[in-house]
Amino acid sequence: MSSTLTLKPDTPRPNIIYIMSDDHAVRAVSAYGSDIAHLAPTPNIDRIARNGVRFDESFVTNSLCGPSRAAMFTGKFGHKNGFNHNGQLFDGSQAVWPRLLKAAGYTTAVIGKWHINLTPDGFDFDHWEVLNDQGEYYNPDWITAEGIQKEMGYTTDQITSKTLKWLDQQRDKSKPFALVMHHKAPHRNWMPAPRHTRAFEQVEFPVPDNYFDTYEGRVAAQMQTMNIYRDAQEGHDLKMTTGVGETQWREDIWPHLLQRLTPEQRAEWDAAYQERNDAMNANEANWSEEEMAIWKYQRYLQDYLATIKSVDESVGEVLDYLEANDLAENTIVVYTSDQGFYMGEHGWFDKRFMYEESFRAPLLMQYPAKIKAGTVVSQLVQNIDYAPTFLEYAGVEIPAEMQGDSMVDIIARTDCDWRSSLYYHFYEYPAMHDVSRHYGVRDNRYKLMHFYYLMDEWEFYDLDKDPAEMTNAINDPAYANEIQRLKTEIKRLEAFYDVPPRTDWIDQPLEYKPAPTLEELYPHCFNS
Repeated sequence: MSSTLTLKPDTPRPNIIYIMSDDHAVRAVSAYGSDIAHLAPTPNIDRIARNGVRFDESFVTNSLCGPSRAAMFTGKFGHKNGFNHNGQLFDGSQAVWPRLLKAAGYTTAVIGKWHINLTPDGFDFDHWEVLNDQGEYYNPDWITAEGIQKEMGYTTDQITSKTLKWLDQQRDKSKPFALVMHHKAPHRNWMPAPRHTRAFEQVEFPVPDNYFDTYEGRVAAQMQTMNIYRDAQEGHDLKMTTGVGETQWREDIWPHLLQRLTPEQRAEWDAAYQERNDAMNANEANWSEEEMAIWKYQRYLQDYLATIKSVDESVGEVLDYLEANDLAENTIVVYTSDQGFYMGEHGWFDKRFMYEESFRAPLLMQYPAKIKAGTVVSQLVQNIDYAPTFLEYAGVEIPAEMQGDSMVDIIARTDCDWRSSLYYHFYEYPAMHDVSRHYGVRDNRYKLMHFYYLMDEWEFYDLDKDPAEMTNAINDPAYANEIQRLKTEIKRLEAFYDVPPRTDWIDQPLEYKPAPTLEELYPHCFNS
């Protein structure tokens, strides 16, 4: 990478605020008009769509937290940026858009969840405050250059207040700014803020038609362990208690999260759930398996969507600050998630699969100086496109190594030529949730996937006729030509993106190159 960056002449230098949540499903953003939009609206996130552009066909390269973040920062697939699965060591010395912007005169910061390495090594942020690993919902540990500090309160609110403090008091106001604001919510285990624990307790959410999916014809789907009513932990995930009048959670393999609450917080938490849990415990013996499965679905959505309420409030505070300080016109504000998430479709929570709910991610962007309000982009975009887009808007040369494409032209003129297909690759198996390794291609109508490693299974879907991806049509002779076309397209995309030969990765075990531990980074914080 060249140390000298070329700025295009007469290019305005917009500020950038990149807001990313963790595991926020498209269906849970009301700007997309889903079946639950009226039940759990996100009015502030929707403001970004009204003020700017909504991307209706936005996808990720790998539906997993760390790899998705690495792709977003580098504009490259995991096989190029070196981060294919969680637990690897990310090389921050490669071209990443925050450091490129800093070299071009921006002041930069990251606040919130990081989750690629423990600290933003190599990014050269002017200011950074990141959560420890996954982060906690309550009283989180914050990592800075000085060490680790536990701070009391709700994490989403802390991220917001730290962001506003940096914007208002800490940044160099003589420079344009680029701020990365990463929320922990709505990641598992979905613990709402005290003000929202009861937000949806009286709401009955529609149960997906395929909630009781039997996965016929889909071998990999039969093997997964991410089913809400079979695999979610009754305590940790669903906050179910051991009996009437009890406050102790049932199964909870990460009890430290609940233990972080102060006695006062715990009392408030227990009071919010007691009546509902007591009713469940009193009726459990008389419920059928189906009734219990639906109760668990409702509890999951109640908490998942309640954590999003705090994120939406956070977005509103940031937008309000920009408007109050005459910064909105020349500031790019992005809202997205590191991937999609299952909200009961196929009976699931979590992500990983190339099926639509986890492959697709929300993406909204406003930039009043350049983007027409109410724009809708229907082209196939991917998270490797973010870095080139930010760099082009900032007038910074896009490194040749970036594999994504700038979206500037399709935002300004939605009828221009663009890619016709997307490549996806998931590597993390064997691992949590037992989703087999797979890769595939999606175009504007069809999807082809190959599951490998301990199996050799192909799946094909006509998304126009089967949007829920319930019928694997790989053996349907009516689609023989389309299937062969997409197999050829996979080979073309692998060559285009320089995917290593299959002999190099198809049967290889996962390679872990862990980052230094907190004890190694900050020994003075652990010495007694």
